[in-house]
Amino acid sequence: MSAARVGVLALQGAFQEHRNMLSALGVESIEIRRRGDFVRGVDGLIIPGGESTVVGMLLAEYGLLAPIRAAVRAGLPVFGTCAGLILLSKRIQTPHGTARGPLGEMDIVTQRNAYGRQLGSFQTTTRFEGVGDVTAVFIRAPHIVQTADHVEVLARVNGKIVAVRQGRLLATAFHPELTADTRIHQYFLALIATHRTATQADC
Repeated sequence: MSAARVGVLALQGAFQEHRNMLSALGVESIEIRRRGDFVRGVDGLIIPGGESTVVGMLLAEYGLLAPIRAAVRAGLPVFGTCAGLILLSKRIQTPHGTARGPLGEMDIVTQRNAYGRQLGSFQTTTRFEGVGDVTAVFIRAPHIVQTADHVEVLARVNGKIVAVRQGRLLATAFHPELTADTRIHQYFLALIATHRTATQADC
């Protein structure tokens, strides 16, 4: 089996830090900025933090929204951090009710800026299921207020859900790419490896 190649959405946020993390693990990555980048083919996709409304608009403007949504529905492993979590959420809480997330493929309801604005940024340690204790960096972070039964809760902070997995979809409210700990990226790479093995077995 050839080596995996991971796409990193590079419209906003800490995409270079995710690429650095993958490079440290010996994994090839490419920046996804336009539709042509994505259709070159990737084995998994990371959606970094940023301003979720802006990233959602850029996804549509650059013709990325439809192909990424189709790839997710076809089984592409995706890892969303902070804004990436919001984009993947099926529903997002707003002052006027809830709205559908731009990609909307994870059966979760998410609240933006759950810890306040910039002053709500902080760092703590939390237990990540299957990984162990990790340092979690929160920057104007969301948290998950509701999950469907088939969504696995992987981590909580002060009772709030901050990491979940739904099949090949992984999302965290915090930023593992801003630490030196590679284990959550390794967790995602294991999802990719499982998907690639299953896909090849079906051929």
